[in-house]
This record gives sequence, structure tokens and C-alpha cells, in this order.
Amino acid sequence: MWNFHKLLEKHTMILIVGILIVVSLGGLVQITPLFFIESTIERVEGVRPYTPLELAGRQIYIREGCYTCHSQMIRPLRDEVERYGHYSLAAESMYDHPFQWGSKRTGPDLARVGGRYSDEWQRDHLINPRSVVPESVMPPYAFLQRADVDAGRAAAHLRANRVVGVPYTDDMVANAAGDMRTQGDPTAADYDAFTARYPNAVVRDFDGDPSRLTEMDALIAYLQHLGTGVDFSTYEAEAPGNLR
Repeated sequence: MWNFHKLLEKHTMILIVGILIVVSLGGLVQITPLFFIESTIERVEGVRPYTPLELAGRQIYIREGCYTCHSQMIRPLRDEVERYGHYSLAAESMYDHPFQWGSKRTGPDLARVGGRYSDEWQRDHLINPRSVVPESVMPPYAFLQRADVDAGRAAAHLRANRVVGVPYTDDMVANAAGDMRTQGDPTAADYDAFTARYPNAVVRDFDGDPSRLTEMDALIAYLQHLGTGVDFSTYEAEAPGNLR
């Protein structure tokens, strides 16, 4: 029996069949359990789907290639945690299609950028990056302030994300265009209904021009939401090998 390996070593086809059997069994052991669980991501309180305005801002972020210089993944390493904040949780990206994780950084990681700077700072930085960060190599995005965001596409955008598992309700889809405008207008009549659909969503004029809803509004709304959904004080206390 201990010499059985000689048979495999002398006969290529038998060796190939043996490899295929072992790989298949190993694959089944790993894959089969996934068919019996709803999700591999632990749900975390505070994580919600993007509002229509934030979702539009995310599309602009991807369209303009911001992801090529800015990751949204803080790794559990002391230097990253000290600089950017609590390491990223999988649940924070559970509604991202595609997710923005990565380690390539020409600019800083943006996973915790929400609320770190004012709307005015974000607007000035997008219009002329070197006005607030002299050493920046980021190109200007002033044209976003001149482009109106298309609220007419909001419902279709939510429906597309619902197909891939984002839990947008029929009510959210039906009110998508109105919710997009409401988030940029704190005096809107349906403010309460909007905040009920999207708890803790920030409602204000983001780009400094209340007369219009622009792509600048959308992008800043998205940036200001990043990393704000979870109360990390509970994780700081419970995380094994606390890194902070």
C-alpha cells in the first residue's frame, strides 16, 4: 500500500485523474456550504443602501476614475488604523457594485472621509485641489458644478441595483427622483418621509448653490457618507488584539 504512489508517478493519466478527484472533493467541501447560507457577510447595524443622490455620486466617482488613485479599504495594520481610522468591515461594502477595495494609493484612502472635511472644503478641493492641498497631483473637477444631475434616471438606477441584491423597496424606487431632490433641499416638504426611508442620511445643499442639483452635489453627498454608517466605538472595545 505504501508503494501506491509509484503507480501515480509512472502513469500520467492516472495521476491527472487523481488530481482532478482531489481538487473536485476539495472544491465541493468549500463551495457546498455556500448554498445553505443566506450571506457570507455579517450584517452590521447602521449600514444602509445609498440614497439616490449618494448613488449618483458614486457613479460619478467611478465614471471619473477616482478609484484609480483612491482605495476604500483600511487594512488591519497599525499605521493604516492610526492614519485613517478603524479597519474596513466587509459589511460596509455589501451594497457596493462594484466595491472599491484595494491597496493602490496615489491619494489617501477614502473609506473614512465622510464628515472629516466640510462641504466647502470638498467643493474647493474638487474645483482646484491645490488650493487646499498644495502638493496634490489630483486633476480639477470644476465642471461637476456646471452639470445638473439627472434625477430622471434615479429609479432605473435603484432597480438595477435591486437586481444584484441591494434591498431597495418599491417605495424607494417610486420616490427615487423626489428623494434625490429632497436630499439637496432641507426645506423640502417630504423631508420626514425621506429620512424614514434612509435613516441618518444628511440633508443639505452640498455644493453651495441651492438653486440647482448638480453632479458636484451628488459627489460630495457620496463622499460625506463614506464611513459614517457604523458606530465603531463598539468594535474598538470588542475587537481582538485592539489596534488603536
